[in-house]
Amino acid sequence: MSARDFLDSIEPHFTKGGRFEKYYGLYEMVDTFIYTPADVTRGTTHVRDGNDLKRTMTFVVIATFFCILMAMYNTGYQANLAMEAMGLEKADNWRSIPMMIFGYSPYNPLSNLIHGALYFLPVYIVTLAVGGVWEVLFATVRGHEVNEGFLVSSMLYALILPPDMPLWQVGLGISFGIVIGKEVFGGTGKNFLNPALTGRAFLFFAYPASISGDAVWVAVDGYTAATPLGLAATGGMEAIQAADYGWFQTFFGFMPGSMGETSTFAILLGAAFLLYTRVASYRIVGGVLIGMVLSSLLFNIIGSETNPMFAMPWYWHLTLGGFAFGMVYMATDPVTAAVTDTGRWIFGVLIGVMVVLIRVVNPAFPEGMMLAILFANMFAPIIDYFVVQANIKRRMKRHA
Repeated sequence: MSARDFLDSIEPHFTKGGRFEKYYGLYEMVDTFIYTPADVTRGTTHVRDGNDLKRTMTFVVIATFFCILMAMYNTGYQANLAMEAMGLEKADNWRSIPMMIFGYSPYNPLSNLIHGALYFLPVYIVTLAVGGVWEVLFATVRGHEVNEGFLVSSMLYALILPPDMPLWQVGLGISFGIVIGKEVFGGTGKNFLNPALTGRAFLFFAYPASISGDAVWVAVDGYTAATPLGLAATGGMEAIQAADYGWFQTFFGFMPGSMGETSTFAILLGAAFLLYTRVASYRIVGGVLIGMVLSSLLFNIIGSETNPMFAMPWYWHLTLGGFAFGMVYMATDPVTAAVTDTGRWIFGVLIGVMVVLIRVVNPAFPEGMMLAILFANMFAPIIDYFVVQANIKRRMKRHA
């Protein structure tokens, strides 16, 4: 039986009068994500676009493919390197059973990929299961349909977590992000904060030991390794060079960090797809990049004898931490970002300036992209308001 035949056979149970009528929205989400529905626009809808919500969300998920691949490969690579350095022959956990087949060699691409997948997939499965329960619960109570928006939030949330995050904290974080960051405001399209970042911010402040420091970025117990951005916060560019990190190494993502954020190369491949399909706004991406470059150049000119972060060039800010990932996948969220053309430029520049400001002026918290985006999310409605008011005033003067 094909997947299409299976969905057709169970559909009567989800429609009106069926045993699972209240879960029809969940059935429809699965059906429309895989197949193109025959439904057409009904009612008095005045805006019509071939790029509907399902297609938009599907494009974002597709754009994360290379980040997912790199997340699994680099997670396994870093773990295998650490095990080789510590002289460990096998992992002291359940992953040692499937890894008996592939081994733990950091020079074996398949071993790295499988080992990393054994860390990434549990995080994503827990995220999908727990977040999906909340989505279905709120959709059932409100009588709404479950849409594909959660598929994007769950994927982005899993990619911005460290590899050995406790699974119960993963579930708690996505619960906070979905419930407090989105559903309490009415659900998809009505939230003003990015749900994935909201969940991560909750974990950062509630359980900082599990999402910061030097012991969480490599999935091997007892092994500590600072991220290049963490090294720069304490010792500047000299500390990065002393640890043998080159710029191209950080660009391709072979370094410790959150699973899906390390590879700028993989992120830019996704960015090219999102910009080509017009899912992401080039104004926001360009604004973030411009704001980061200008502010980092300004700090380079000012300089500091006590703070080594003043000397970090803009192209290092680009490849370190979560800057590239946030710029492409988080800042461009159409729900939480500015919607006017001019407002998108301002919104993007605000994020770019804020992330460098947090990284440089507050070296105790070297990763500033999460807070910069959440900060800009709160100002997005105000930015749009003033842009619209300025346009109205110009028209009134023009036609006075």
